Amino acid sequence: MSTTLADPASLDLMFPQELISLEVSAQLPSDLQMRPLASTDYKRGHLDVLSVLSIVNDLGEAAWVNQFHAMRATPSAYFSIVILDKASDKIVGVGTVFIERKFLRGLGSVGHIEDIAVDKSQQGKKLGLRIIQALTHISESSGCYKTILNCNDTNIPFYQKCGYVKKENEMAKYAPERDNHAPKL
Repeated sequence: MSTTLADPASLDLMFPQELISLEVSAQLPSDLQMRPLASTDYKRGHLDVLSVLSIVNDLGEAAWVNQFHAMRATPSAYFSIVILDKASDKIVGVGTVFIERKFLRGLGSVGHIEDIAVDKSQQGKKLGLRIIQALTHISESSGCYKTILNCNDTNIPFYQKCGYVKKENEMAKYAPERDNHAPKL
Protein backbone atom coordinates (compact mmCIF):
# COMPACT_ATOMS: atom_id res chain seq x y z
CA MET A 1 0.00 0.00 0.00
CA SER A 2 1.23 3.48 -0.79
CA THR A 3 1.04 5.62 2.33
CA THR A 4 0.34 8.76 0.30
CA LEU A 5 -2.95 7.29 -0.93
CA ALA A 6 -4.33 6.77 2.58
CA ASP A 7 -2.67 9.84 4.17
CA PRO A 8 -5.34 12.56 4.48
CA ALA A 9 -2.64 15.26 4.46
CA SER A 10 -1.79 14.41 0.84
CA LEU A 11 -5.42 14.57 -0.38
CA ASP A 12 -7.76 17.33 -1.53
CA LEU A 13 -10.38 16.89 1.23
CA MET A 14 -13.93 18.22 1.55
CA PHE A 15 -13.18 19.57 5.06
CA PRO A 16 -10.35 19.37 7.62
CA GLN A 17 -9.53 15.91 9.02
CA GLU A 18 -9.46 17.40 12.55
CA LEU A 19 -13.28 17.63 12.58
CA ILE A 20 -13.55 13.83 12.72
CA SER A 21 -13.58 12.50 16.27
CA LEU A 22 -10.30 10.82 17.20
CA GLU A 23 -12.21 8.71 19.72
CA VAL A 24 -14.49 7.32 17.00
CA SER A 25 -11.63 6.78 14.54
CA ALA A 26 -9.67 4.88 17.19
CA GLN A 27 -12.51 2.33 17.46
CA LEU A 28 -12.12 1.23 13.83
CA PRO A 29 -10.17 -1.92 12.98
CA SER A 30 -6.52 -1.07 12.25
CA ASP A 31 -6.87 -1.93 8.55
CA LEU A 32 -9.51 0.81 8.08
CA GLN A 33 -9.28 4.58 8.12
CA MET A 34 -11.97 7.26 8.49
CA ARG A 35 -11.47 10.57 6.75
CA PRO A 36 -13.32 13.31 4.86
CA LEU A 37 -14.33 12.63 1.27
CA ALA A 38 -11.50 13.49 -1.15
CA SER A 39 -11.70 14.85 -4.70
CA THR A 40 -10.14 11.59 -5.94
CA ASP A 41 -12.63 9.26 -4.21
CA TYR A 42 -14.64 8.62 -7.36
CA LYS A 43 -11.79 6.24 -8.30
CA ARG A 44 -11.94 4.60 -4.87
CA GLY A 45 -15.51 3.40 -5.40
CA HIS A 46 -17.58 6.10 -3.65
CA LEU A 47 -20.59 5.50 -5.92
CA ASP A 48 -20.23 1.72 -5.65
CA VAL A 49 -20.75 1.91 -1.89
CA LEU A 50 -23.68 4.33 -2.25
CA SER A 51 -25.35 1.85 -4.61
CA VAL A 52 -26.24 -0.37 -1.63
CA LEU A 53 -28.80 2.36 -0.73
CA SER A 54 -30.44 3.28 -3.99
CA ILE A 55 -30.07 3.61 -7.72
CA VAL A 56 -26.90 5.52 -8.53
CA ASN A 57 -26.74 7.27 -11.87
CA ASP A 58 -23.03 7.46 -12.64
CA LEU A 59 -22.58 10.55 -14.78
CA GLY A 60 -18.82 10.09 -14.93
CA GLU A 61 -15.81 11.26 -13.01
CA ALA A 62 -15.89 14.87 -14.27
CA ALA A 63 -19.49 15.34 -13.10
CA TRP A 64 -18.68 13.70 -9.75
CA VAL A 65 -15.67 16.00 -9.23
CA ASN A 66 -17.79 19.04 -10.14
CA GLN A 67 -20.36 18.00 -7.52
CA PHE A 68 -17.58 17.54 -4.94
CA HIS A 69 -16.29 21.07 -5.60
CA ALA A 70 -19.81 22.55 -5.55
CA MET A 71 -20.47 20.99 -2.15
CA ARG A 72 -17.10 22.06 -0.76
CA ALA A 73 -17.68 25.62 -2.01
CA THR A 74 -20.38 26.00 0.66
CA PRO A 75 -18.19 26.23 3.79
CA SER A 76 -19.45 24.55 6.95
CA ALA A 77 -22.43 23.03 5.16
CA TYR A 78 -21.47 19.59 3.79
CA PHE A 79 -19.43 17.01 5.66
CA SER A 80 -19.09 13.73 3.75
CA ILE A 81 -16.90 11.06 5.31
CA VAL A 82 -15.58 7.75 4.09
CA ILE A 83 -14.11 4.64 5.63
CA LEU A 84 -11.25 3.39 3.53
CA ASP A 85 -9.75 -0.10 3.41
CA LYS A 86 -6.04 0.71 3.61
CA ALA A 87 -4.83 -2.42 1.81
CA SER A 88 -7.04 -2.04 -1.26
CA ASP A 89 -7.37 1.78 -1.16
CA LYS A 90 -11.12 1.27 -1.67
CA ILE A 91 -14.00 2.95 0.13
CA VAL A 92 -16.06 0.56 2.26
CA GLY A 93 -18.32 3.01 4.13
CA VAL A 94 -19.78 6.47 3.54
CA GLY A 95 -22.03 9.05 5.15
CA THR A 96 -22.83 12.75 5.08
CA VAL A 97 -24.12 15.35 7.47
CA PHE A 98 -25.21 18.71 6.13
CA ILE A 99 -25.85 21.70 8.33
CA GLU A 100 -29.07 23.66 7.86
CA ARG A 101 -29.07 27.18 9.22
CA LYS A 102 -32.40 28.18 10.78
CA PHE A 103 -34.23 31.29 11.91
CA LEU A 104 -35.67 29.22 14.77
CA ARG A 105 -33.99 28.56 18.11
CA GLY A 106 -32.03 31.80 18.15
CA LEU A 107 -30.74 31.36 14.59
CA GLY A 108 -29.72 27.80 15.40
CA SER A 109 -28.57 25.02 13.12
CA VAL A 110 -29.71 21.44 12.52
CA GLY A 111 -27.55 18.59 11.29
CA HIS A 112 -29.14 16.28 8.71
CA ILE A 113 -27.51 12.87 8.36
CA GLU A 114 -27.87 11.33 4.90
CA ASP A 115 -26.62 8.50 2.72
CA ILE A 116 -25.19 6.10 5.28
CA ALA A 117 -23.87 3.07 3.42
CA VAL A 118 -21.48 0.22 4.15
CA ASP A 119 -20.18 -2.17 1.50
CA LYS A 120 -21.93 -5.53 1.81
CA SER A 121 -18.59 -7.28 2.46
CA GLN A 122 -17.96 -5.06 5.51
CA GLN A 123 -21.40 -5.12 7.14
CA GLY A 124 -21.63 -6.44 10.69
CA LYS A 125 -18.41 -4.74 11.82
CA LYS A 126 -20.10 -1.71 13.45
CA LEU A 127 -18.91 0.59 10.64
CA GLY A 128 -22.39 2.11 10.30
CA LEU A 129 -22.35 2.90 14.01
CA ARG A 130 -18.92 4.56 13.68
CA ILE A 131 -20.12 6.64 10.73
CA ILE A 132 -23.18 7.81 12.69
CA GLN A 133 -21.03 8.62 15.74
CA ALA A 134 -18.55 10.61 13.62
CA LEU A 135 -21.27 12.57 11.81
CA THR A 136 -23.14 13.27 15.06
CA HIS A 137 -19.87 14.57 16.54
CA ILE A 138 -19.39 16.90 13.56
CA SER A 139 -22.98 18.14 13.88
CA GLU A 140 -22.72 18.78 17.61
CA SER A 141 -19.25 20.34 17.28
CA SER A 142 -20.72 22.68 14.66
CA GLY A 143 -23.21 23.93 17.26
CA CYS A 144 -26.31 22.16 15.98
CA TYR A 145 -29.11 21.98 18.54
CA LYS A 146 -30.24 18.66 17.06
CA THR A 147 -29.18 16.07 14.54
CA ILE A 148 -31.85 14.26 12.54
CA LEU A 149 -32.07 11.53 9.94
CA ASN A 150 -34.67 9.62 7.98
CA CYS A 151 -34.73 5.84 7.77
CA ASN A 152 -37.03 3.02 6.88
CA ASP A 153 -38.81 1.10 9.64
CA THR A 154 -36.42 -1.85 9.46
CA ASN A 155 -33.47 0.42 10.35
CA ILE A 156 -35.13 2.04 13.40
CA PRO A 157 -33.55 -0.43 15.88
CA PHE A 158 -30.07 0.30 14.47
CA TYR A 159 -30.46 4.06 14.85
CA GLN A 160 -31.91 3.61 18.34
CA LYS A 161 -28.69 1.77 19.26
CA CYS A 162 -26.86 4.86 17.95
CA GLY A 163 -28.76 7.03 20.46
CA TYR A 164 -31.48 8.36 18.15
CA VAL A 165 -35.19 8.29 19.02
CA LYS A 166 -38.21 8.01 16.74
CA LYS A 167 -39.68 11.49 16.71
CA GLU A 168 -41.90 12.35 13.75
CA ASN A 169 -42.94 11.13 10.32
CA GLU A 170 -41.32 11.83 6.97
CA MET A 171 -43.27 12.90 3.92
CA ALA A 172 -41.85 12.95 0.39
CA LYS A 173 -42.93 14.10 -3.03
CA TYR A 174 -40.71 12.96 -5.85
CA ALA A 175 -40.35 15.13 -8.93
CA PRO A 176 -41.49 13.58 -12.21
CA GLU A 177 -38.79 11.65 -14.07
CA ARG A 178 -36.86 13.67 -16.63
CA ASP A 179 -35.16 12.32 -19.72
CA ASN A 180 -31.89 13.97 -18.79
CA HIS A 181 -30.64 12.85 -15.35
CA ALA A 182 -28.10 15.66 -15.11
CA PRO A 183 -28.81 17.99 -12.16
CA LYS A 184 -30.39 21.35 -12.93
CA LEU A 185 -28.16 24.15 -11.76
